Amino acid sequence: MLQTLVFLAAMQAADLNTLANIKPRMQSHVDRGGISGTVTLVLEKGQPVHFETTGLADIENKKPMRKDSIFQIMSMTKPLTGVAAMMMVEEGKLNLNDPVAKYLPEFADKPGVLVRHLMTHTSGMAADPPGERKEWQYSMKTTLADAVKFYATVPLLQEPGTKWVYSNMALATLGRLVEVRSGMKYEDFVAKRLLQPLGMKDSFYFPPADKKDRIVVNYCSKEGKLSPCPHTTLGGDSREMRAGATYSAPEFGLYSTAEDLSHFYQMMLNGGVWGGKRLLSKASIHAMTIVQTGDLKAGHNPGTGFGLTWEVVRDPAGAAMLWSEGTFGHGGAFGTHGWVDPSKGLVGVFLVQGGSGASEAKANFIAMSSASAN
Repeated sequence: MLQTLVFLAAMQAADLNTLANIKPRMQSHVDRGGISGTVTLVLEKGQPVHFETTGLADIENKKPMRKDSIFQIMSMTKPLTGVAAMMMVEEGKLNLNDPVAKYLPEFADKPGVLVRHLMTHTSGMAADPPGERKEWQYSMKTTLADAVKFYATVPLLQEPGTKWVYSNMALATLGRLVEVRSGMKYEDFVAKRLLQPLGMKDSFYFPPADKKDRIVVNYCSKEGKLSPCPHTTLGGDSREMRAGATYSAPEFGLYSTAEDLSHFYQMMLNGGVWGGKRLLSKASIHAMTIVQTGDLKAGHNPGTGFGLTWEVVRDPAGAAMLWSEGTFGHGGAFGTHGWVDPSKGLVGVFLVQGGSGASEAKANFIAMSSASAN
């Protein structure tokens, strides 16, 4: 009863008409065959004001989307890796201005690559591994340690700090730093220090047997129709549940749900606190969520720059999505997105698994949810 009253009170603070239009708009994308389904969640001032599902999690088996459906969130994983690294900084085990080579000897011939360069995508490292090693991104049949040793041998594209180039290899390297400096496997550290304290009970890197039934199939559009993406997709064939995977992929490996992710984003909005526990200092949250890339053209959207593993709205051009300046967030390869708008006290989570309509549906949801805040 109390939870219902809290939800109703929060709804009164938001624009009910705008929020009510989100579900039918998402359904229109499903009806046109652009996406299989969505889970959408909005928190305002820490309270849920919208939480809806549309469509199917598995078209072939006619499984409806659920609020606790589990998604491959892909690059939305990166900010969690960033928070893990900042925990190491706060413990004095990592320094953002140190050369990566100080901690990983395989980077000895790249002395200009600093830890913070990995987090801002200004390391000079290429986006993805070249040649046959790119296969690791879908077979996931290597270890993080071996992958990063190879990434260290790939020539830099440019001098560190001179250009923004989005790099999966850089974030994998950041995850390896967490592993080395914590003395724990990367995925175990994230589970112990982030997922468990945040109550992210349905978030993991390697699917446990009792969670597999809720994992959403990843779809690709071909000739106007949706079909399961092939095994050569990032993360592999989603129906195979990464069978035999050993690569934790700090750059894209996490599975999660809308509710779990809202805990993480609310912690960021709360200045590092969730459930009465401090996970990260206000100073670290501030450093992560201000633009760290100076005047470089950075980010995926107009009017944005990059903080430490977060894309940050920096000027009015970024407000075209109805985000406020200072909003920070991150998307994923299959169309997912999560963001925090501090000035509005707003958290948004958009989950989808591919399809030609994913980008438009995401843009619609971002604008509608942002417009709902009072």
